[in-house]
Amino acid sequence: MRPYKIFSILAILLAGLSISSKSISQTNDYPNKPIKIVVGFTPGGSTDAIGRQIANSFSKILGQSVIVENKPGANGNLATDFVRRAPPDGYTLFYTSIGHVTNPLIYKDAKYDPVKDFTPIGQVLAGPNLLVVPPNSRFKSVKELIDYGRANPGKINFASSGIGSSLHLSGELFKQLSGVDMVHIPYKGAGSLMPHLMSGQVDLAFPNLPTGITLVEQGQLRALGVTTSTRSAIAPNVPTIAEAGVPNYDMSTWYGLVGPADLPAPVLKKLTDALAQTVNDPEFKGRLVAQGMDPRLSSPQDFAKFIQSESTRWTAIMKEMNVTAN
Repeated sequence: MRPYKIFSILAILLAGLSISSKSISQTNDYPNKPIKIVVGFTPGGSTDAIGRQIANSFSKILGQSVIVENKPGANGNLATDFVRRAPPDGYTLFYTSIGHVTNPLIYKDAKYDPVKDFTPIGQVLAGPNLLVVPPNSRFKSVKELIDYGRANPGKINFASSGIGSSLHLSGELFKQLSGVDMVHIPYKGAGSLMPHLMSGQVDLAFPNLPTGITLVEQGQLRALGVTTSTRSAIAPNVPTIAEAGVPNYDMSTWYGLVGPADLPAPVLKKLTDALAQTVNDPEFKGRLVAQGMDPRLSSPQDFAKFIQSESTRWTAIMKEMNVTAN
């Protein structure tokens, strides 16, 4: 072999070794620069609030700045695609929700696999939504709402934080099981819909319990029911929607942390450890419980299985709902 060919081969090998060594070094040094947690909704809702709590906790645990970056639009699709295309280095994470599995069933341009295209880090919580109306609403109960809605199809509207969000799915499930034809009005986040709901510009909504119950306690909204099959410990006087007149109604929302596909194992380990410390922290856990949420820490493997099972479940439900966005 000619000398110049040998030198060329050696140069290529050394360059590859150098890149590999640099990559290993960066992985071992993780994190050595700021991390961002992407939230697919506007500031002001419970999703954003808890995302910021996680970011603050991660900053303390990892010894690096962790910020929340809001990317609202299309029920988190913009945020999902942003994270999916991000480098798998652990510096771009996604605080996602049930829309992670329902968006591909609703949006034709949401061409991603909720498990394969991401690295599950762990579930964070689950909890109910709350059926609420403005304080001056004609509806004092679920039964009154159903009676009026059946007699006046299309005259009631409900707001959500986006097509495919847990707020939207709660409303669609209500329509399906109650026989009430309601008009859906999507917003870019719970924070942006609340002023219109409180002022009576929209008839009702199904916000996450932490967002809704605070406004109920302040007299700015009226609660008619919780979406889960059992009552909430922090709102024991609010009946479930099922017991209030819609048999078999049961809807809960969940949230968790994921990253781009193929996160390096050492990076994933640091992130799962940080998430475990966060969710198990008595102050963080107590804050969730006080808001009516159920802390649910899981391993990346268990979270992957959970996401897959949710995808299968909602695929069947969506066929009956016939909900599409484009």
